[in-house]
Amino acid sequence: MILLPIGLVVLIFLSIVYLFNSFVNLSNKVKSAWSDIEVQLKKRYELVPQLAKTVKAYARYEKTTLETVTTIRIQAMKTENIMEKSAQEQLLSGAIKSLFAVVEKYPMLKSDTHFLSLQNELIAIEESIEMARRYYNGSVREFNSAINRFPNLLLARVLKYKNRSFFVIDKACERDNNKILL
Repeated sequence: MILLPIGLVVLIFLSIVYLFNSFVNLSNKVKSAWSDIEVQLKKRYELVPQLAKTVKAYARYEKTTLETVTTIRIQAMKTENIMEKSAQEQLLSGAIKSLFAVVEKYPMLKSDTHFLSLQNELIAIEESIEMARRYYNGSVREFNSAINRFPNLLLARVLKYKNRSFFVIDKACERDNNKILL
């Protein structure tokens, strides 16, 4: 008779340990996925000044566009909050799109090998950002689902786990960027 209550306590304890460990694993997966995004964004941040410098050499009269791209890049680099970072990245994507619109006015720039190399590098980085974003958002979805399911949510609330934010980029903006880059 005494084994039944002890067995029940052990079962509850093991369930709590299992849930706790799965929350930790999922939380670490989200952090790791965000780190992957940050690596790709940093590569893009480093590439933007090179692009701007190359365009500036050909397009001396496009000072406003170049300054806008640089300013937005700096703001995006400083932003920590994921929701704000999403908005800043959308602005940066639009600014890069404007930069490539400027390129259309300068045929010699479009054929410059250095510029074409930077453009190809940017295409690769944008694709990497998209893949990292999908993985991150999948990890966030998995984490959020885990902490919102019953009975998991009871322990998640005690441990003060909160839903994580998705890294969202407007699909229209994403399509426009891909057209401009290609």
